[in-house]
Parts: sequence; structure tokens; C-alpha cells
Amino acid sequence: MTLRKIVQPQQTARILGIETSCDETAASVIENGRAILSSVVATQIEIHKKYGGVFPEVASRQHIRTIYAVIEQALQQAHLGIGDIDAIAVTRGPGLAGSLVVGMNAAKGLALGHDIPLIGVNHLEGHIYSAWVYPADTIEPPPEPQFPLLALLVSGGHTELNLMHDHLQYKRLGATLDDAAGEAFDKVARMLDLSYPGGPSIQSAADEGDPTAFNFPRSRLDGTWDFSFSGLKTAVLRVVRKLEDSHRPIPVANLAASFQAAVVDVLFSKTMKAAKEFDVKELVVAGGVSANRVLRDAFLKQTDFPIHIPPLSLCTDNGAMIGAAGYYHFAFGHRDPLNLDVLPTWPLS
Repeated sequence: MTLRKIVQPQQTARILGIETSCDETAASVIENGRAILSSVVATQIEIHKKYGGVFPEVASRQHIRTIYAVIEQALQQAHLGIGDIDAIAVTRGPGLAGSLVVGMNAAKGLALGHDIPLIGVNHLEGHIYSAWVYPADTIEPPPEPQFPLLALLVSGGHTELNLMHDHLQYKRLGATLDDAAGEAFDKVARMLDLSYPGGPSIQSAADEGDPTAFNFPRSRLDGTWDFSFSGLKTAVLRVVRKLEDSHRPIPVANLAASFQAAVVDVLFSKTMKAAKEFDVKELVVAGGVSANRVLRDAFLKQTDFPIHIPPLSLCTDNGAMIGAAGYYHFAFGHRDPLNLDVLPTWPLS
């Protein structure tokens, strides 16, 4: 099925995107689904570091403290007032229930108070649409991803492959059966006494290590497009415990590099195999783990498919990706009622 746009090409549509699914309070104004007029993110990383991960109640309280200031700053950066906004897109799920409610209620209040259409957006599709956006002052905008495409969505909570034949049409080919890649990075970082979040810490430690020092297992789950990182995580834990029991020093850099290499190997190989199997035109790699330099290099060096990977600032949670996905819902005539509720476990397809 091909969707028909309600918004005509000559029209300008400005979407306010609001994202509060986890521990980032974010808002952005997107024009016509691509041009970023503003993007503001209030991070909570320093707050949650002492917990070694996101503490849900703390996250939701922090969202309450910052949400309206972030939205106001996003409007000011775009040199627009709320009356200039054509629709408000807000993350409906998946995510932490308390965090999602803060963003949803802020969006509902603005929508009701200013008679602006409300659109609930899936957080995962937002990550995919981060591949469409670019700063509005870019002299030569990058090309749009072309369908059919294969999207590898790889983050702290999700690792999955989605086939897209058109906008807003997702067919999930496979997903993680246990730990998501980003979750595995966080857990291994804790094993190695590295700081939260685990992705950047593992990458930094791995820069000084040998990726071939440990031959960690690659769970390829042949015959499916699913992923599994639990066994890899357990293999790292066994090595660490064996070294601790023998009172030998922990080779953090080598362990980090070998673990990272195993994760990247599986993500890259399965994605490339699926892309060829389903005869796609292009690839999208998005989500927090797409910021990993080794993973980015692997995809950027291959020459079989054009690749779209967001800049580092758009890999982690942000409002621009929600505004971009929201634009396509708006353009195709989708609208949500003001009694819209959050869906903490909402699947993409």
C-alpha cells in the first residue's frame, strides 16, 4: 500500500517534536520532515551515573523540571512562536512510563491550549527518521533515503532489522531475543568497572586494546534475522571472573576491544546479508549504538549499498527525529485525540 500525502509539496509544515522516552528531555522544530530549525536536548547522564543506569523515578522528576524550558528554547532557536507550529509530535512509546507521561502531557496541554493537531510517534520510528534530517542552514541538503530500504535500529533497549517499502511502513525481520546491543555494552562496561553509559566507555577503552585478544562467540542465529548478545556478555563475565579468581590483572582494553569487535561483526554481517536477501536499495543505521565508531566505519567502508547514518548528535534520543517522523504522519493525514495514552511497550510493527 502506498500512502497519499495530504500536505502538498509547495506547502510548508513545521512540526514541534517532543521526546521524553527515557532520560533525555528534548524538543525540536522540523520543517517539511527534513530541515532542523532547532534542536534542544537536556541530558541527565551525570544524574544517573551514580546509579550505573537510568533510575526511572529520578528521570521523570527531572523531565518535569525541564520540559517547558526545553520546548520554549526550541521555539526561540527556530525564531517561531507556538502559533507558527502546524502540529505537535510527541513520543508515545516505547519507553519508561513515567518519562513518557511528562512529554505526552506537555504536548497535550499545548495542543489543547493552542488548537494544534497532536500526533503520537513511536520512538523507534523516530530513530529511523533521524536519517532524513539535516540542519536548516546546510548549503546542499543530503539525499533522502530511497525505498525499499533496510533499517538497522540499534540502541540501549532495542536491536532490530526493519524492511521499509515506503514511509511509515515497517516489516520487522528480526530483533534481539535477549539483551539489546546497547544493553550489552552497559552491562559489560560495569563488569570492567567502566563508567555509564557503557557505549562510549567501551569504545574509549577499546581504542587501546587488541580486538583479536579474545575470541568471543558470535551468535549468528542462522536461519533467522534475530540477534542475541546474552551469550557474548556471559563469555566476557567468565573471563573476568577467571582472572579475578587467579588474582591476575584485568586487561580492560583488550576485553573491551574484543567484545566490541564481536558485537559489530554480528550487527554488520547480519544486516548486509539481509540487505542482499531482500534486494533493498539503501541502508539506514540508527539508534544510540550507531554512534559507535567501529560500527560506523564498517558500514561506511562497504560499497554494496548507499548508507545513511545520522550524525553523532542525532544518534541518541532527540526531538528532531520525533518531529521528522511526525511530519510524515501529519502529511498523510494522521491525527490523534487528546485522550491519547502512552504505550511503554509499543512495538514498531
